[in-house]
Amino acid sequence: MYINFMIQENKNIYISYWLLLITFLVILIIIVGGLTRLTDSGLSITRWDLFTGILPPLSLEKWKYTFSLYKQTPEFLLINSSISLKEFQVIYWWEYAHRLLGRIIGIVYLAPLIFFSFKFKLNRKKLLNFYLIFIIICFQGFLGWYMVKSGLSERVDVSHYRLSIHLTVAFLILIFVFWNYLVYENENYSIRKNKLPLNLSLFFVFLVLLQISIGALVSGLDAGQIYQTWPLMNQSYFPDDSLPSDLLTFKSFSNPSLVQFIHRNLAYLIVLIFLTMFYFIFVNKKFIHLRKSVLLIFFALLLQVFLGILTILSGAYIVTASLHQIGSIFLVLASIILVYKNNRIN
Repeated sequence: MYINFMIQENKNIYISYWLLLITFLVILIIIVGGLTRLTDSGLSITRWDLFTGILPPLSLEKWKYTFSLYKQTPEFLLINSSISLKEFQVIYWWEYAHRLLGRIIGIVYLAPLIFFSFKFKLNRKKLLNFYLIFIIICFQGFLGWYMVKSGLSERVDVSHYRLSIHLTVAFLILIFVFWNYLVYENENYSIRKNKLPLNLSLFFVFLVLLQISIGALVSGLDAGQIYQTWPLMNQSYFPDDSLPSDLLTFKSFSNPSLVQFIHRNLAYLIVLIFLTMFYFIFVNKKFIHLRKSVLLIFFALLLQVFLGILTILSGAYIVTASLHQIGSIFLVLASIILVYKNNRIN
């Protein structure tokens, strides 16, 4: 009886630690997923074996068989036909780590959730919220395979649209889990009356998430390897291999030059919205509680802009491109903290 009482008393602590662990794992899989893309490793595993795929090849024969499956893909036939088994193993391990992390997240999320469902007296709304996140996690696994599948038949790479959707959903999962963590860390709260005007904090998060989606298109099209100059794209503001009217068509999202142009200018808009938000917070004393949060965003955004420029100048060098993606994670988390503090009083 005493143990059950203690469990009930500390249920918020257990749930918040669980959510914090999931947050860390989602951050980790986003980083590994980014490196998997940057190292062109995503097509090394040609099958989606949910259970049998947990174990990697454990013998030379199995390695040769797995390699033979990869040899049937357009990526090998048209680009990587000269790679050896040892080189194949390098790209295999990146994709394997990415898929293994996905399985770990599913298990670490579901097993404690089932325990909480039976042991803790959670209301239906909270349980529905948690199980909805699990459904999105499962859907994300399907999206991952759907993305890989696009590069196994006719293409030598995955669809940049599917890559963008896959990354965007990963960040949505991160946002949902981290938001719930903040709620359970500070359960006794009330809704704040004095908020930033025009829903600036939410609009800022939306723009950052949109920028991440466009950034995935840049990565999928290898658009970061062209126009390696800043602030101009070579000698002009607009890419010289396109027309402004091309921006009005959906095909612009398949044009590497235009996608990089959109990514750059969306960054400028994000900075402008941030400065507006920064102004409101520091000129009005009723927003004094948001100053630490907006300063956190300032440093995250400043670092992200610097890494973005460095990524362009380096031609999307793997290290700088990966750091740029990691910077987006911290920017999103800092922005969610601001949204939370703008809406709730602890």
